[in-house]
Amino acid sequence: MPNDLTPAASLDPTAAVPLDRHSDGSTADDGPTTLGAAWRRSLARSGGVTGILVAAAPAVTFVVADALGGLTWAFVALAVAAPVVFGVRLVRRESLRGALIGLAVAGVCAAVAAFSGEARAFFLLPTLIPAVLGVVFLGSVLLRRPVTGMLLNRLAGGPADWRDHARLLRVYTLTTLAAVGLHILNLVLRGVAYLADQPAVLAALGVAAAPAFAALAALTLVTARRAITAGTPTAA
Repeated sequence: MPNDLTPAASLDPTAAVPLDRHSDGSTADDGPTTLGAAWRRSLARSGGVTGILVAAAPAVTFVVADALGGLTWAFVALAVAAPVVFGVRLVRRESLRGALIGLAVAGVCAAVAAFSGEARAFFLLPTLIPAVLGVVFLGSVLLRRPVTGMLLNRLAGGPADWRDHARLLRVYTLTTLAAVGLHILNLVLRGVAYLADQPAVLAALGVAAAPAFAALAALTLVTARRAITAGTPTAA
């Protein structure tokens, strides 16, 4: 099950970057501008390593139980793991909405697997998500409203009229196109694993998506901040 546009990861529920609000109510991030530091902060907004593993626990539990005892035991294990993960996310003070969505997604994926009678079908919807997101991201570029700008401009401290500034628009356009590339790669890898009936690989890809999109979010923030501090952008 993907922890994937959650916004760092909303660049993919293939991972959302909750906006940190300052005491004045703003969302601009005055943190470090190095790529490594920005990646660590972006990953933290996706829940950190612990949060990613917690979110992946139902899918991993399903796969392990299926390998050891078959599909019936996989459903039993999931029925235990999903509510436990829901409770853990609440204890970690993650949003109730996010926890409920995770629980609902696990239920829907389980229903698809039960209907098909195949463990790999648990990952059918997550396998199709990158295709949908790729189309959305590409469409946003064609409309001159690149998704990375819509999601991350305020966090980068950019102006409200960023679409009228050539440097920022270029940054957000290129990083959104990079996200399209990641979605295509994600789709291909998931598709190959699905057709090869490799649920363990599908689960691993779901875990790997969050750090990958967190890295792209970090790159977007760093390059956007540099464009902002380079001087007054020229009109697009």
